[in-house]
Amino acid sequence: MVNAAAWSIPEAPSARRGALASIKMIASSSQVASTSVTSAVSTGISTIVAVATTASSTTTALPLYAQCGGQDWTTSTTCVSGASCVYQNDYYSQCLPVTASSSSTLASSASTSSLTSVVAAVSSTTLSSSVTASSSVKSTTALSSVATSSSVKATTTSSATASSSVKSTTTSSSVTAASSSATSSASSSSLGFRGGVNTAGYDFSVYTDGSFSGTGVTPPSSQYAHFANQGANVFRIPWQLMTPTVGGTIDSTFFAEYDATVQAALASGDDVYVILDLHNYARWNGAVVGQGGPTNDEFASLWSQLATKYASNDRIIFGLMNEPHDLSSLSDWADSVQAAVTAIRQVGATSQYMLLPGSSYSSAGTLPTEAGPYLLDVTDPSGGSDKLLFDVHKYLDSDGSGTSTECVTDNVDVLTTLVAWLKTNSRQAFLSETGGGSTASCESYLKSELAYVKSNSDYIVGFTAWAAGAFDTTYALTITPNSDGSDQAIWTDAILPNLP
Repeated sequence: MVNAAAWSIPEAPSARRGALASIKMIASSSQVASTSVTSAVSTGISTIVAVATTASSTTTALPLYAQCGGQDWTTSTTCVSGASCVYQNDYYSQCLPVTASSSSTLASSASTSSLTSVVAAVSSTTLSSSVTASSSVKSTTALSSVATSSSVKATTTSSATASSSVKSTTTSSSVTAASSSATSSASSSSLGFRGGVNTAGYDFSVYTDGSFSGTGVTPPSSQYAHFANQGANVFRIPWQLMTPTVGGTIDSTFFAEYDATVQAALASGDDVYVILDLHNYARWNGAVVGQGGPTNDEFASLWSQLATKYASNDRIIFGLMNEPHDLSSLSDWADSVQAAVTAIRQVGATSQYMLLPGSSYSSAGTLPTEAGPYLLDVTDPSGGSDKLLFDVHKYLDSDGSGTSTECVTDNVDVLTTLVAWLKTNSRQAFLSETGGGSTASCESYLKSELAYVKSNSDYIVGFTAWAAGAFDTTYALTITPNSDGSDQAIWTDAILPNLP
């Protein structure tokens, strides 16, 4: 279409998750439940002997980032050379690079050879049996690439198992599940913890292949004060029709309308941030940015123009691209991201945070093994990496597409793996899309997921739930307020309790 934006990247309400469902194959399948078991010191020695006897028969070396302990974990606790089994929380221990082991927390593979030292530790420490998990592999399949990542799904049990994690402590109480006890830590973000909403509407025209039809809808500005008054301090605003031609000049008429929405969001609170979300799936009409589609220079030009307009506002966050997928070259994609980062800084926008998108629809599950290692090399011309946040998405329905009103997981297994990877690399991420329907299953699972995010805010610094804005109240994942001003149950029961 002649008048459609080269960078229009939103999806129609009926197509937003529907189109994703046919392409995304991110499988999520079970709830993470937990029961913590504490071994009394008086019986600790006999318990450890039993553990050692069983564990010594399981010596398979586990790969880097694999689970190696936790509630009811009965398989190997031995990691490959160069990695050690590190306690994350009462439910999960993970094989992490030895260079990252800087804390006093240790996940011990209680084998016969280590029995002597473990028994000695009983006299001065409290034993905490990690409670466990059945291992599962989730895969994300793309047309051009296939990647798999290991994750775990916990099962509820009340009995201590053969694989125990020993955590040094000065008290006799059971060990808490605070993941902040694990290994390396990222520097605290000056951004602070953020929680809020996606306000869709300008994106109601574009599909996941970058094709588009129709026009967008301006999200109601009244929603910003409505949510901010309840504690929301960040809004993500997808857009379309920013430039009439690829690499061309920003359309002034559209920008004026979009900016009015941005200003309404900013005005809803003194500490409210706004994410400018380029909702293009790394494509335009099926062609990938920097890989046969718009060139890196054209991509950079768009961000250079937009950053110029917001260079003086440090409450703007630049969301470089929504849900890249089916990328033929991850290294080339990292080059495209670098081009945008550099362009933004070159026009004087040096104080703003940026969200760096990975692959497989910005999957939180695949970031550590797919695009993440390449994006680690993206540099900030302003110095440091604390303002370069990884942009991740994760839904809770059976196929991870965000199309169903029923949820089957709280994603704690996937997010635990992500947090471990972030810790190892002293980096941070932002969960810019997640959500569910106003059903009992989603209210429970989403509340649990966001509670985990909030408790790990040193590494996942915020979230924006999908979605309000121009969606009506019949949309499957709607959090748009009702006409009488009341809120959806998913907002009240799951999101609101986890706002900053």
